[in-house]
Amino acid sequence: MTTRLVGKQAPDFTMETAFGNGEGFGQVSLSDYKGKWLVLFFYPLDFTFVCPTEITALSEAAEDFERLDTEIVGVSVDSKHSHRAWINTPKEANGLGKLNFPLAADLTKQVARDYGVLIEEEGVALRGLFIIDPEGELKYQVVNHNDVGRSVDETLRVLQALQSGGLCPANWKPGDSTL
Repeated sequence: MTTRLVGKQAPDFTMETAFGNGEGFGQVSLSDYKGKWLVLFFYPLDFTFVCPTEITALSEAAEDFERLDTEIVGVSVDSKHSHRAWINTPKEANGLGKLNFPLAADLTKQVARDYGVLIEEEGVALRGLFIIDPEGELKYQVVNHNDVGRSVDETLRVLQALQSGGLCPANWKPGDSTL
């Protein structure tokens, strides 16, 4: 049984990354995003079929997230070397091409476990997406079956609702009144 995460401090993490430009490696920690919003999303594996549709859609919307003072980090259980190879593989060959955010390597699977998205028997993560506020509180989580991709538009809508500071009714959109 997964413990509730929303409304609590996000589980801490430190992971190695492949830079989105495909040229190098780095490291990310939750503390790197203090003072900013963070969209942390998990996907099962590199070089799969649904994953590139989500990852590239998020990358294409990176400027929209930037305008909302929000960073993006993708995570899977693959190595930073696999991430870099996938970024450097052309889209026509099931690659990603250059990204506007890093991909983090959760080789120990501990971060996926901490966020409650690890499928232990398969050793991969479900499609989990988490929005973390500037103080490190986890404000939103959605977990999909691995056969179903997530909606970038819905992620942006929820982020804007969270940032509105009001009570947002069903189907709220930016510009609508809050309760």
